[in-house]
Amino acid sequence: MKISAIEIKPGNIIEHKNDLYLCLKTQHVKPGKGGAFNQVELKSITKGTKLNERFRSDETIEKASLDERNYQFLYSDEQSLYFMDTKDYEQISITKELIGEDEDLLTENLDVAIEFYEDKPLKVNLPKHLEFEIIETDGVVKGQTASSSYKPAVIQNNIKIQVPPFINQGDKVVIESASREYVKKVS
Repeated sequence: MKISAIEIKPGNIIEHKNDLYLCLKTQHVKPGKGGAFNQVELKSITKGTKLNERFRSDETIEKASLDERNYQFLYSDEQSLYFMDTKDYEQISITKELIGEDEDLLTENLDVAIEFYEDKPLKVNLPKHLEFEIIETDGVVKGQTASSSYKPAVIQNNIKIQVPPFINQGDKVVIESASREYVKKVS
């Protein structure tokens, strides 16, 4: 599917120079002289190399047509992660490199979306918000206010985050999967 170069957004996968690239960052630039362009930072999905490209606003780019399917995370071993298709219960395994550092956010039975290109898994999309239990946190320091300061906490899978002072050990919280920041306390 052809899209305008201005429409490229972070997270898009495009076909460029006979390879598939994941868009990491974009910056729309309109100089005082000359035409507008989109400065795009790309990462090759197959090679892992990064590339900075400048696309003029009148250019069109081929956006990779991906097939997104819903899966449920089952378990992992040293090299692979195992998922089950929620429609036909077929299991697949993917390498840990595909998900990268987001692997520690996976919990048993978590629903994810996996994007495929020609039946090859390319990208694992986690839900925007995830719920975790606070395993460990410091006590409240006298004089702290909920609006001005946060304290360190550890959630499941030994992930360190910052939480408001009113959060205690054993509380359930929602975090944003992309930034790993506290969103709210689950009542």
